[in-house]
Amino acid sequence: MPDVNNWFSLSWFYPSTFQNFSWEYKFFLMFLFSIPVIYILKWLFNLRLKQKLTIALPERKLRSDITSFLRFIPDLIFAMVIALLIVTLARPQTSNEKVEQWTEGIDIMLVIDISRSMTIQDFRPNRLEAAKQVAKDFIAGRFQDRIGIVIFSGDAYSLAPLTTDYKLLNTYIDEITFEKIEASGTAIGSALAVATNRMRESDSKSKVIILLSDGDNTAGNIDPETAAKISHAYDIKIYTIGIGKDGRVPTGKNVFGQTVYSENTLDETTLRKIAEIGEGNFYRASDNKALEDVFKLIDQYEKAEIKESRFKDTTDYYQIYLKWAILFFLTWVALKSTFLSNVLKD
Repeated sequence: MPDVNNWFSLSWFYPSTFQNFSWEYKFFLMFLFSIPVIYILKWLFNLRLKQKLTIALPERKLRSDITSFLRFIPDLIFAMVIALLIVTLARPQTSNEKVEQWTEGIDIMLVIDISRSMTIQDFRPNRLEAAKQVAKDFIAGRFQDRIGIVIFSGDAYSLAPLTTDYKLLNTYIDEITFEKIEASGTAIGSALAVATNRMRESDSKSKVIILLSDGDNTAGNIDPETAAKISHAYDIKIYTIGIGKDGRVPTGKNVFGQTVYSENTLDETTLRKIAEIGEGNFYRASDNKALEDVFKLIDQYEKAEIKESRFKDTTDYYQIYLKWAILFFLTWVALKSTFLSNVLKD
């Protein structure tokens, strides 16, 4: 847009300038089409009723002179005045709408099992990689929620504190490997305790733990049900996800390239009890698609209301065209009030 302080610039009449305008009273612009109609009717009226004198001149004296068109200048200037006043009434403006979104937010701790049983390949490529991918997809669907990560096997480790830096969380998830924790086993109770400790000072209205595991509690120094009760005391809701199939499952390939199978069991009873104490739900996921569906379902349950504030910054430009209208009007008055008017007509 041209500079508002430089109202005398001809750039205010460029088509590109008008294309950038929105109009408060756009219907006034329809009256622009009436201006040429009025002047055509005026010309026809004058042609019919104006007094004519009969004179005799040789044909060579009747040639048109270009200076004869100067008599139309006052009418053109007055037409410009009317057109500019119509543009002024239509109120050209530009608007810059800003939308601010916010939510009270939810605090969520993702508690992910990285024990050796997560190498089993009943998920593609294995249980851990499938869990990492759905965790990243889950994070991508959140808005202003603080999310943290706890990983566990024979011990529990806080990988990421509660944060809204989702890019950083994705980096942490990509770096999760089985070597992050040396102790073997599955310490579900300890993992819940670490997650609760991270959330106990949170003042969020909604606090959630999502625990994903594929095995029995075989390690740690705190019972899973006791840990769940402590979490509940801090008003933390717990969702538990049992990952994997029971029975014979592929665990990898041997040196001859043959698939090796082993028997897999999952202690559903403990995971169900944890969810019950935490007033959440237990889910069983037997393949990648089922795991994705579980996270989508939890994502729907734990959505905070997103609120919006809209700010509309509007700049008016009608005063620019009003100044031009005044300038053209004064020019028209000057032509009509001086000898120039008669000169132009003659």
